[in-house]
Amino acid sequence: MSDLTFNKIAGGVLVVGLTIFGLRELSGMVFESHELEKPGYAVAVQETPEGGPAAEVAPDWGTVIPATDPALGQAVSAKCASCHTFTPGGPNGTGPNLYGTMGKQPGTHPGFAYSDGMKAFGQGKVWTFDELDQFLKAPQKHVQGTKMTFVGLKKQEDRIAMLSYLHSLGSTLPIPAPKPAAAPAEAPAADAAPEGAPPPNGVTDAKPAT
Repeated sequence: MSDLTFNKIAGGVLVVGLTIFGLRELSGMVFESHELEKPGYAVAVQETPEGGPAAEVAPDWGTVIPATDPALGQAVSAKCASCHTFTPGGPNGTGPNLYGTMGKQPGTHPGFAYSDGMKAFGQGKVWTFDELDQFLKAPQKHVQGTKMTFVGLKKQEDRIAMLSYLHSLGSTLPIPAPKPAAAPAEAPAADAAPEGAPPPNGVTDAKPAT
């Protein structure tokens, strides 16, 4: 084999090797793999406090209503004034007149076209403190199908003030008696010996053996 032929073969092999190496490096640059920061899809989950939210306890109406100034509720009622009137014999608006509401059967104010849901809800009921408290908190949740689109008074102090005001407007519902205070738990007597413990000074009622 002549030197010229050998050089041609060696040059061809070198070109092929360099081509293969270049293609491998180029493909590595184009299709470079990246490690995923988070596998799959990240789903945001809202965590709730341990034990969940504390349940709201109904007020002691016999205590909070006499202690609440109706004028505070009159200020809260400004949120309702676009739909309701509060004067004796006042006209109905988008909602019924609310004078004398407490103690009245729901869905029965003269001249107002109530929804079927409110009429059905009112059967055998009157507006009590508890009923109005829950209705004012979430009207559409408490009475399915009501026309009242107001989202509700979420703060309990606002609802207490509002009920105090409504009670001052010709209510026929008596204020319930305050709930009696819970009696404190009796502490065990200081000189009472625990069950199974020997009596003081080692004295027992056992008779000596004969």
